[in-house]
Amino acid sequence: MSEAIKGLDGRRLYQQVADQIRALIRAGQFPPGSRLPAERELAVQLGVSRPSLREALIALEIDGSVEIRMGSGVYVCAPGEEAYAPTRPLGESPSELMRARAAIESTVAQLAAARMTPDTLAQLRQALNAMGAEIDAGRKPLEQDRLFHLTIAAQTGNAVLTRIVRELFDDRHSPISAQMRVRFETPETWRVALAEHEAILEALGSGDPILAQAAMRMHLEASRERWTRD
Repeated sequence: MSEAIKGLDGRRLYQQVADQIRALIRAGQFPPGSRLPAERELAVQLGVSRPSLREALIALEIDGSVEIRMGSGVYVCAPGEEAYAPTRPLGESPSELMRARAAIESTVAQLAAARMTPDTLAQLRQALNAMGAEIDAGRKPLEQDRLFHLTIAAQTGNAVLTRIVRELFDDRHSPISAQMRVRFETPETWRVALAEHEAILEALGSGDPILAQAAMRMHLEASRERWTRD
């Protein structure tokens, strides 16, 4: 059954995939203490993409059903009450969230570029300078990143778009997205992201809406790849 069909029952795909893995664990195919098959093999077995499988494994890790050991594999934990309950919602799919942001914020950047002012460009420069300082200090610059994206959205003059951008960004704080950040964000990935932000600012400063649109889409699609890379 395809992922598109599986998603029609109203539950997020990662919940459904996590429940499939739970069923295999309960059936004794993966007893406590055993290691699950490699991602590629398990994704084929379940008929899902590796990003969807990865989100399901993160969901199972959050409720204590499995332990993800970086560089070693995913191990089944001793069953608790959660082993017999459906996987609870933990936020939007991080992969789907980043796809939505790429679609919406690329248009936002295009609209903002046509209305850009020196004052807003100065605010964006300040945000990136602060972002770089946080990275150099070994901290994750989430607030500075948020400020950068919301400042661009506000420059469109469209309150609805600004609200949508804010809500999509703040979904990064959901349990599943937060755990993905723990697993896949590093100082190195943040430095790459900062360079992508610099390209967005340069495009906005040029006043070229198409260039700004492309720079924003490239950044958000690259961000999704960093979270869901095979």
